[in-house]
Amino acid sequence: MTAETAHASNVEPGRVRQMWHLLEPLHALLYYAPEAFEEAAALGHDVEERWPGYFAWRAAPLGPAGAERVASAFYSFSPSMVARYVPEVWHTAPPADVLAARLRAVDRAYRSVLGATTVEGPELAEAAALARRAAEAAPTAGRPLAAANAELPWADAPHLVLWQAATLLREHRGDGHVAALLAAGLDPVEALVSFAAVGAASEKTFESRGWSAAEWGAARERLAARGLLAADGTVTEAGRALRAEVELRTDRLAATPWAALGPGDTTRLAELLGGPWLAVIGSGLLPAENTLGIGKI
Repeated sequence: MTAETAHASNVEPGRVRQMWHLLEPLHALLYYAPEAFEEAAALGHDVEERWPGYFAWRAAPLGPAGAERVASAFYSFSPSMVARYVPEVWHTAPPADVLAARLRAVDRAYRSVLGATTVEGPELAEAAALARRAAEAAPTAGRPLAAANAELPWADAPHLVLWQAATLLREHRGDGHVAALLAAGLDPVEALVSFAAVGAASEKTFESRGWSAAEWGAARERLAARGLLAADGTVTEAGRALRAEVELRTDRLAATPWAALGPGDTTRLAELLGGPWLAVIGSGLLPAENTLGIGKI
């Protein structure tokens, strides 16, 4: 057991997952809010589709990274899909401009969805302070996206601090999830095929990651050869157990921030996030089904 996992071993995995479920929508609003598309268009991106903005917003903390580095960090996207947008997004607008624009987008989106009273209220300021404490306790060794976001300066406004903390924590969890997938021997497309097989989302939803039908079918055959899928593509008991192990390991690798925050303050943060979470979910901006399996795992 590492020092990191030993420190976090007293945090229930269910609590870790609950905090992810609460914070993820607050982060993901950036990718769907109309204000974000407007800011992306102002930078010069084509906003007829969401991907130029998505890759720019999410990869900007890495600097002007190339397609291979972005595909490595994001893991589940087809490298050929990433290469359609990266590094072209940096030719449209450099990362520094993107980082400034994404904070403007979050500011506008939060004010629209949460309302000025909530954005400027004491409860959101309290939530932001607690979330920042948790985020600053997140270890970044071996976690490229978490480390890149941790290097960014903190905003002054509490609602932007809350979004930055939610983003750092979700990328910390995501980096750990990649480690769990690697330990399970699941390459990027196999990870999606196996996740679809356990009902996390439909195969159509996972088409957004850009893998071809041939690549998806080959991954299904590899998983079947390992006894993780049946010949018809349905998950076997072994396949379901492996995915459960991946999710549990992901929770454990994401526990350190919550161990540092402590049970009382973690509970308080969960209470404070309830209203903003409901507002974001109730906005209808986020898709009902997502590739992360929220609400399904």
